[in-house]
Amino acid sequence: MNLRTLIVWSSLLLAVIVNGVGVAPLHAQTTAGVRAGVSADPDQFYVGAQIEPPPLTDRIHFRPNVEVGVGHDITLVGVNFELAYVFPSRSDWALYTGGGPALNITRGANGTDAGGGLNILFGGMHESGLFLEVKVGAIDSPDLKLGVGYVFK
Repeated sequence: MNLRTLIVWSSLLLAVIVNGVGVAPLHAQTTAGVRAGVSADPDQFYVGAQIEPPPLTDRIHFRPNVEVGVGHDITLVGVNFELAYVFPSRSDWALYTGGGPALNITRGANGTDAGGGLNILFGGMHESGLFLEVKVGAIDSPDLKLGVGYVFK
C-alpha cells in the first residue's frame, strides 16, 4: 500500500466518522482547519487537516484530524479522534485540554505497520481561528508534538 492510498483511506475514515457523529442543529456549522508542526520520537515535520463539527456540549468539542509526518526515514499517518474541553475565557484567547485515541500508520524501510495510540493535548485558540497546541503521545503515537494551526470560520 503506497502513501497516497493510506492518506485517501484515512481521509475517508475521518469523513465517515464525522458524518456519523450526529445530527447538528440547523444553526450549527462544521468548520475545517489546517495544522503543521514538529514531533519528537520520531523526529519529524508534520502537516494535517482537521474537521470541527458543532460542539457536543457547551465546552466539549470533537476535533478529529489527520496528520502526515515525514522525517527520520519514515512516514507516519496519524488519524486522531480527539475531544477538547475549552475553558471559559473573557479574552480573545481560550485555553483547552483534551485527548483521544489515534490510529497510526507507519511506513519505513521495513514495510508498513499500523498501531493504536493515545494523545493528550493542551493548547490555546484565538477567536480568529489561530491555535497553538502541544500533544503528548503514548503507545504508537509520537512522544511529543508542537503545532500551530488555523480553523477557517
